[in-house]
Amino acid sequence: MTQEKPVKLAILWHMHQPNYREPGSNRLVMPWVRLHAIKDYLDMPLTASRFEKVKITFNLVPSLLDQIDLYIQGGTDTHLDLSRAKAEELSEGQRVEILRGFFAANPSTMIAPHRRFNELYKKVKENYAQPILPALFTSEELRDLQVWSNLAWIDPMFRKEEPVRSLFEKGRHFSEEEKHRVLDWQIELMKRIVPTYRRLLEEGRIDISFTPYYHPILPLLCDTNAALEALPKINLPQKRFTHPEDAERQISMAMEKYEALFGVPMKGMWPSEGSVSEQVARIMIELGVKWIATDEEILYNSLKKSNLDTRANPIHAVYEYGPGLKVFFRDHLLSDRIGFVYSGMRPEKAVNDFIGHVHKIRDLLNSDLDNAVIPVILDGENAWEYFPDDGREFLAEFYRQLNDDPLIETVTMTDVVEKVPAKKLPSLFAGSWINHNFRIWIGHPEDNAAWDLLTKARETLVAFEKSHKGYDGEKIKRAWDQIYIAEGSDWCWWYGDEHRGAHNEEFDRAFRRHLVAVYELLNLEIPFEFLKPIYRGEAAIKALLPDELITPVIDGRLSHFYEWSGAGFYDCRKAGGAMHRVDRSIAGIYFAFDYDSFYIRLDFGDKNNIELIKDLKCRVSLFTPELKVVEFAIGKDAEPASAAEGCCVHAMDALLEIAIKRKFIFESGFGNLGFKVALVEEGNEVESWPETDAISFEMPEEGRELFWPR
Repeated sequence: MTQEKPVKLAILWHMHQPNYREPGSNRLVMPWVRLHAIKDYLDMPLTASRFEKVKITFNLVPSLLDQIDLYIQGGTDTHLDLSRAKAEELSEGQRVEILRGFFAANPSTMIAPHRRFNELYKKVKENYAQPILPALFTSEELRDLQVWSNLAWIDPMFRKEEPVRSLFEKGRHFSEEEKHRVLDWQIELMKRIVPTYRRLLEEGRIDISFTPYYHPILPLLCDTNAALEALPKINLPQKRFTHPEDAERQISMAMEKYEALFGVPMKGMWPSEGSVSEQVARIMIELGVKWIATDEEILYNSLKKSNLDTRANPIHAVYEYGPGLKVFFRDHLLSDRIGFVYSGMRPEKAVNDFIGHVHKIRDLLNSDLDNAVIPVILDGENAWEYFPDDGREFLAEFYRQLNDDPLIETVTMTDVVEKVPAKKLPSLFAGSWINHNFRIWIGHPEDNAAWDLLTKARETLVAFEKSHKGYDGEKIKRAWDQIYIAEGSDWCWWYGDEHRGAHNEEFDRAFRRHLVAVYELLNLEIPFEFLKPIYRGEAAIKALLPDELITPVIDGRLSHFYEWSGAGFYDCRKAGGAMHRVDRSIAGIYFAFDYDSFYIRLDFGDKNNIELIKDLKCRVSLFTPELKVVEFAIGKDAEPASAAEGCCVHAMDALLEIAIKRKFIFESGFGNLGFKVALVEEGNEVESWPETDAISFEMPEEGRELFWPR
C-alpha cells in the first residue's frame, strides 16, 4: 500500500512587546516584557522542542531581546519597584497604585484560579470607589498581592521550580524574604531565554526569524503615500515621510543583531504587522533576506494587481517576488482560530477542529502536495492568557497530534523556501495583515500628528548633524536611536479610535518622550508641540464603520483582545441628550457582520450599570424598507429572544453580545441598514442610542464582503 503524502504546515509564533525603555535610563515604563518573559518566551520553544517531528518558526523582535537583556543587567520597572518595596513601609500613594494596578491580568484564567489572589481581587472590586481603600488592606494583604501579581504570570512549566513551588503551595502569609526570592528568580529565568533559543536553533529543533529592529511599519517609513494604494481617500499627515534609508537601517540592524546572537546569517523576516510593499521587498532583496510573510488578503490583492487568476493561485503555496525573495501568505482562518477562538473550547475539541481544517485543505490540495504549504502565523504570547493554564493543555495536545499525524508534516519557513518551488508574483500590494491596509497606523488625526512630530524631530537631527560636524558622536548615535524607536508601530497602534485602553496616555507620553530626548541630546530647545498630548482621550461621536468581517463568540464576554477588532463603533459617552432612569448605562456600541449574521455588542461601563439593567429588555430596531424589531430580555437568566424565533441569539455577562441573521434583516441578505438599540422597562424606552439619526451603513451583497469597503 502506497503511503499517502502529508501536507506541509508552517507555523510561526511572533514574540513582540513595544520598546518600553525610558531614554537614557535602565527603567522600563511598563512591566510587560518581564511578565511575558516568565509566562511565554521560554516555555514556548521548550514545549515545541519536546516533540521530535514538530518544527516551528519563532519570530523575535530585536528590541524585545534588548529589554530582556536590560533586566538581566539590573533594569527595572514601576511594577517591579512596587513589588520590591517593603509592605509595612508603603506610602498611601504606593498602596493605592498597588491596589489599582496589580490586577492587570485576565480575571477568569489568571486571577480566579488562585484563591488568595481572587480574594484580594474581590475585596478591591467591592471597595474600589471608596476613598479609604488603602486603609482597608493590611500590610500582610498587600504583601500577598505583591507576590501574587508576579506568581500568576509564571508559566505552569516552571511552577515546580523553587522557590515558585513553595510559594504556590503556601498561598498566603508570605514573608519579605519569600517575595524577594521569587522576584530574583524571575531575572534568573530571563537569563535562560536567549541561550535556549540558540541551542534549539543549533540542534535544528526550531527556526528563528526576526522583525525589523524596533518593529516599524516599513512601507510607511519608505513612503507614507503607500497608504493610498489600499485607501485612496485616506487623510495623510501634513508632511510626506519618505525615508527608505530608515527602513533599510531597521532591517540591517536586525540582521546584525541576529548574527551576533546566533552566529549565522538571518534568512527570514516577519515584517512588522505583516506590512509589505514593493519598495520594501526590493530593500529586502538587496540586503539578502530570503523570505518574508504577510496575510492572504495581500496575496489576493497582489494577484489582482498582477492581472493573475486568483483561483489558479492558492494561498497554500510559496511565491517569489523579484529575484529570490520568497513570500508566505498566512491562512487567515486557521491563524485566527488559534488566536481568537480556541481559548473558549476544550483543548481536545479545539485541536481536533484545527486538524480537521488542515485535513480538508490537504484533500483540496491532494494533486499538488509537493508544491503546497499551509502558513499559520500569529502572536505567540498574548493569546495564551485567555486559555486555562496559559494554554498548557492546548499546546501539549496540539503538538502531540501534529507530531503523530501521518498526513501533516510541520516544517519551518526556511526549510520550505529551500525545497519547494515558488510561484512567480509580478506585483506586491502595499498593506498589512489587518484589513490589507495601514489604517491602524495612519489617517486618524492623532496618528497623523504623531507622524508630523516624528518628521520634525528627524529633520531637526539631520540639519543639526550637517551644521555641527564636531558634535559628540555618541550623542548623535543615541539621538538616531530615539528616532528609530519612535518609528516603531506600537505608538500609532494606540493613537486613533481603533484601540482605546487603560494605557493610551502612557503610550502617548512614551512616544513624545523619545522625540524630546532627541532635542535634549542635541542641547536644543524643546518645541512646545512635543510637550502637548496627542491622545485626546475621546472618540468621535459619529459612528466609525466596520472595516473587516468578524465573527465574535456570542458569550457576553470579551473572549480575547482582538475579538471585535475591525468592528464599527459608536461612543455613547460623547453623545449628549436627556437620560431617564438609567443614566448612560450603555457606554459604547460595537457593530459588525460576516457572511451569515449582523452583530452588536453593548458595553456598560461598570458592573453597577449591569446590575441596574439586568431586569430590563433590549430592543433592536432595524431600519430597512420593512422596519423590523427584535426585543428580548437581558441578564444571565433571561429567556431567549421570542421575536422572530431563530433569527437572534444573545448573551450577557460583562457585556451584551447579539447576533441577528442577515436573512431576517433582508430577504436578499444585503442592503442599506440603519439600527438603534434601546433599554426598555415595561414597554417604555429608558435609554436609546443614537438619540437622533440611526447608525447606518451599507451591508454588501453575498460574495462582495471581502471587497468592502471600497
